[in-house]
Amino acid sequence: MIKNYLKIAWRNIRKQKFYSFINILGLTIGMTCCFLIFMYVRFELSYDSFHKNKDRIYRVVTDVKTPTELIEADITSAPMGPNIKADFPEVVSSVRINQSNTLVAIGNNKYDEDKMVYADATFFDVFSFPLIRGNAKEALTAPFTAVLTESNAKRYFGSEDPIGKTFQIDGGKATIKVTGLMKDVPENSHLPFDMVLSLATAEAMGQNLTESWGNFGMLTYLLLTPGTDPAKLEKKLPAFMESHIGSTMKGNNMYYTLHLEPLKDVYMTSKRNAPVKGSMTNIYIFSIVAILILLIAVINFVNLATARATERAREVGVRKSVGAYESQLTFQFLCETMLLSLFAFVLSVALSQLLLPPFNLLAGKEIAYNIFSTGAIVWFLLIAISVGLLAGIYPALVLSSYKPVVVLKGAFSSSNKGLFLRRGLVVFQFVITIVLIVGVMIVYYQLLYLQGRDLGFKKEQQLVVEFGGVNNMKERWHDIKQQVLNVQGVSGVTFSSAIPGRFQNSAYSNIEMKNGEMQASNINLYFVDYDFIKQYEIKMVAGRTFLPEMATDSTQAMLVNEAVVSSLGYNKPEEIIGKKFDQWGRKGTIIGVMKNFNYRSLKETVSPLTMRIEPEAFGPLTITVDPKNIKKVIAGVEAIYSRYVPEGRFNYFFVNDDFDRQYRGDFRFGQLVLTFAILAIFLATLGLLGLISYIVIQRTKEIGIRKVLGASVNNILLLLSTDFIKLIAIALVVATPLAWYLMYKWLQDFAYRIDMPWWVFLAAGSVAVVIALATVSIQTMKAAMTNPVKSLRTE
Repeated sequence: MIKNYLKIAWRNIRKQKFYSFINILGLTIGMTCCFLIFMYVRFELSYDSFHKNKDRIYRVVTDVKTPTELIEADITSAPMGPNIKADFPEVVSSVRINQSNTLVAIGNNKYDEDKMVYADATFFDVFSFPLIRGNAKEALTAPFTAVLTESNAKRYFGSEDPIGKTFQIDGGKATIKVTGLMKDVPENSHLPFDMVLSLATAEAMGQNLTESWGNFGMLTYLLLTPGTDPAKLEKKLPAFMESHIGSTMKGNNMYYTLHLEPLKDVYMTSKRNAPVKGSMTNIYIFSIVAILILLIAVINFVNLATARATERAREVGVRKSVGAYESQLTFQFLCETMLLSLFAFVLSVALSQLLLPPFNLLAGKEIAYNIFSTGAIVWFLLIAISVGLLAGIYPALVLSSYKPVVVLKGAFSSSNKGLFLRRGLVVFQFVITIVLIVGVMIVYYQLLYLQGRDLGFKKEQQLVVEFGGVNNMKERWHDIKQQVLNVQGVSGVTFSSAIPGRFQNSAYSNIEMKNGEMQASNINLYFVDYDFIKQYEIKMVAGRTFLPEMATDSTQAMLVNEAVVSSLGYNKPEEIIGKKFDQWGRKGTIIGVMKNFNYRSLKETVSPLTMRIEPEAFGPLTITVDPKNIKKVIAGVEAIYSRYVPEGRFNYFFVNDDFDRQYRGDFRFGQLVLTFAILAIFLATLGLLGLISYIVIQRTKEIGIRKVLGASVNNILLLLSTDFIKLIAIALVVATPLAWYLMYKWLQDFAYRIDMPWWVFLAAGSVAVVIALATVSIQTMKAAMTNPVKSLRTE
C-alpha cells in the first residue's frame, strides 16, 4: 500500500515539474536557513557547558554602593575569594583570575600576548580545561610558572616539548617556566586565553593580594559542594563582608554587596560585563527569523496545494467512488508532501554542509566544522518531518474531503473559504517580509549612527604606538615625544596610560562632596600628559586643563568629567573646582571638568572618569598624523621605538579602527540578518510567483475575453495586481507594530540609540509592493500579450 502511495506521489511530482520545483526549492532554502540558525543558536546557548561541574560553579560579582551611585561590577577585590572559601564549608574551591597582556620574548623572537590570564593554583580544580601534560594540582602553585595552550606552545616552541622551557615577559622583568600544556580553549568559553600564569607570579612581582579589599580587578569563581543552595549562601555574604571590613566600609561610606551568578548565565543573560558577552535578544531574533523563513516555505506549499485543489478533485471523486476511505486519501496526499520534504531535507543537509565555512566566517566564530559532528542531524530530520506534516496536513484534509457526487458532475469550484485562506497566508508572508526589511534597515541605521555619532573626542588620524616597555619612562618621555614630533607628517604627540576604547585603570578614590565630606569610590582613571586634552580635542566645561608652567599640576591636580560631578551631587561643574581628592596615595585639588566623552562603547553610558599626570604609568603614545605621510611616519616612529625599546616588538593601530572594533559583533549580526532577510524575501517572491502563475492559467480565458472587448495590457495588469496591493497594505498595518516592538527590544542593548523613523516602515511597505508588482507583472504581462484567439480556444 505504502509503495503504491509513493509511486503515485512520484508520478504527481513528475507531472507537475514547475510547481514541484518551486515547492522543493522553497523547502530546501527554508530548511537550510533553519538548520544553520539552529546550529548558531545551539552553539551560543552552549557556552561554558563543557565544564564538568558547570552547575556548581558561580561567579562572584559586586554591587558598590555609595550615597550617590550604585556600581554593578563583574569583578571583586583579591582577598574576597580566598576568604569566602575559608569561611564557608559550602565552598569546595575558589579561583581568582586577572586578565592581562604582555610581551613574550624567546631568544630573538617576540610575541604580543593579549590573551593572558593570571590564576590561582586551583584553576584546574574549578574549571575543566583539559591538561595534556603536567600536574593540574601543582602546575600553577609556584611563582613564575605558566600553562600554555597547544596552539601557543607550537607558536613559541614549534614541535619541541614545551614542558620545562622558559620565556621572558615584560621586557625581561621575569623569566617564566612552562609547567603545563593544555588543549586549546573551546570556542564556546566566555573566558578566552592562550596562557595561564600563576597568580603567585603577580604577587612575587609586587601585587598585594591579601589586604587590598578595596582594590577591584579580579574575576572570582566558586565551586560549591553538591546540593548547596546558592541563594542561601548569598544571604550569608553581607555578614561575611561586615565581619571582615565592616568598619572600613562605614568609614568610607562605601558598601560592598556580593552576589553569586551561575556560570551558565555569565555569557548570555548576565547584565554585567564578561570577557566575552553574547546577546539573548539576538538569539530571540535569530530564532524568530528561522521560524518565519520556515513558515514562508510552508505557506508557499499550502498556497499552491490548495490553489491546485480543483485539478485533483476528479481524482478524489474517482478514488472515493471505487471504495477509497477518506483516511487513505489523506495518508496518500501526506505521502506526497513527506516525499517532497524528505527530498528537500537531503538537499538542505548537503547545502548546509557546503555553506558552513562561509557561515562561520559571517558569524565570526566556528560554530561547527561539520554538521554531522554536532549530533544535530537527528534534530534536522525531525524538523524536516514536522515541516512535511505542517505543510501537507491541511491540503490533504481539504482534498480528501471532496464529495464524489459533486466533483464527478463537474460542479466543483474553489470555495470562498479556500480563497480566504490563501489571501490570509499571502498577508502573513508579507508581514514576515516587511518585518525583516524593517529589521535590516533599523540595524544598519543604528550601526551607521554609532559610527557617525560625535564621541566627544577626535579619533581620526590618531596613530597609537605602545611604548610601555621603556625603562625610566619618567625621565625619558619628554625626549621621546620631541623626537616623534620631529618626524615629517606628525602634528601632535601625547602620552597616556590608556586611550578611548581600550582598558583604563580603576582607582580607589576619595573625593570631596558638596557637603564637605570625603566620598570613597572606585573611579576610572587615565594617566595623561599635558597635551592629551588638546590632541584628542576634549572640551572643558569648567576650570582649566593641565599646564606645564604650573608645577603642582604634575603632583597635586586632577581633572574629572561631568559624570563625576553629577555622581557626587554637584549641580554645576564649577562647584567642584578646588575640591579635594585622595587617589592612590596622591592628594590635591580638582582643577577642571571635562565634557563627557564616550571613552567606552556607545552601548554604555558615560561613567565617571578622572585624569592625572603620572609619567611612570605612561604606555600608549598617540600621534596625530598627516594621511599623506602615514608610511613615512610609521617608519620614523619605528626607528625611534627600536632605540628606546630594543627588546620590544613594534605595533601600531589607529584609534578610529580600534574603537569601531567594539561593534564588530553588531555588524556581523546585521550581516546575518540581512542575509536571511534576502532569503526570506526570495522565498516569499518564489511562492508568489507560483501562485500568480496558477491564477493566470486559471484566468486565461477571462483575460482573452477582456482583450477582445478592448482591455489593454495595463488594464489587465492593474486588474490582477490590485488584489495583491490590498493584501500588502493589510500586511503593512499588521507588520508595523510587530516590527517596532522587536526592534525596540534590540535597541535597548545600546545606551545611545536612534529613534525609529516613520519612513522606515513606509519604505519597507514600498519595497514589498515593488516585489509583489514585479512578480505579478512577470506572469501577467506574458498572459496579457498572448493572442486572445489562442486563449479562447476550447479543449
